[in-house]
Amino acid sequence: MNRTDITVAAFKGKAPRIHSSAFIAPGCRIIGDVEIGPDVSIWYNCVIRADVNRVVIGARTNVQDGSVIHCDSPKPSRPEGYPTLIGEDVLIGHLAMVHGCTLEDRAFVGLGAIVMDGSYIESDGMLAAGAQLTGKRIGARQLWMGRPAKYLRDLDDATMAANQAGVQAYVERGREHAEALGL
Repeated sequence: MNRTDITVAAFKGKAPRIHSSAFIAPGCRIIGDVEIGPDVSIWYNCVIRADVNRVVIGARTNVQDGSVIHCDSPKPSRPEGYPTLIGEDVLIGHLAMVHGCTLEDRAFVGLGAIVMDGSYIESDGMLAAGAQLTGKRIGARQLWMGRPAKYLRDLDDATMAANQAGVQAYVERGREHAEALGL
């Protein structure tokens, strides 16, 4: 990418790999061993920094405005550290912090939520707005909330359908913004 309104930079010989159909909004900073898949949207002023491990973001995922994604470095107790692995069709709300964790396909991270090292959100799992997940696993189709996050209830088919509609809406919205910005 050759744009002056974003930073896409290599670190220690590892450069971001961004699919040509991804929308990267102005103000974003993408550093190091980052892989961004097709039809992903990274919204205004997000930071994705993979300087001590890797970050992978799967197809059609959206990372909303002001979110920060980082990874955890190797340590004697965990030589591989914690990469941040984000599946396909994931929704990450505004101002979320996603750090050294795994989000399977169709996971949902609410606005202002924090997902910390070693945490895991299974497919169709949901972390509510403002919640903090610390080293725990949210099961498929479960909703967790609070600080620290705790299981609240199972999710129904209507919620799953609404999340999938949100994914598609963000793919389309990313294309609209890219066109409006002349990207």
